[in-house]
Amino acid sequence: MAIQAPDLTQRPPRSPRVRLGGYVILPRMLDKGRAFLAGTQGEYNFACPLDQQFLEFAGLDPEALKHQLDIGKGDGEMLTWIQANARFKRTPSEIAAWSEFQEGRAPSDVASRDFFHGLHQKIAPQRNDVATWFDLLDLDDYVSFGGKA
Repeated sequence: MAIQAPDLTQRPPRSPRVRLGGYVILPRMLDKGRAFLAGTQGEYNFACPLDQQFLEFAGLDPEALKHQLDIGKGDGEMLTWIQANARFKRTPSEIAAWSEFQEGRAPSDVASRDFFHGLHQKIAPQRNDVATWFDLLDLDDYVSFGGKA
């Protein structure tokens, strides 16, 4: 049975906060990879800088991961494949610490802060609760699909 690819022209991928195997970012990246393969990725990019955070932490090649998606593996099968093929074998506590760090990550250099604040200003200047990348991504997804900030 083929896995249904999400249509990211109609709805966003899962939040970067959603976890699979303890990893944040991973379910969102899987959504974007499946949508890319189906041609329904819209404005989302597979292996973007956010995805690279996960890929580098695990030690995975995005093309190899995309191939596994292309043969129809579901989330659980993808997690099993990742655990078997990741260059870095992370412990549950390392994964938890990394995920917590990612959830709280904010722009750390001038160019990133300029981008972050520019997008924040564009989509919801009145919101004062947008402090992390995950906050901004969730808000951008919401507003992009008709939500009111």
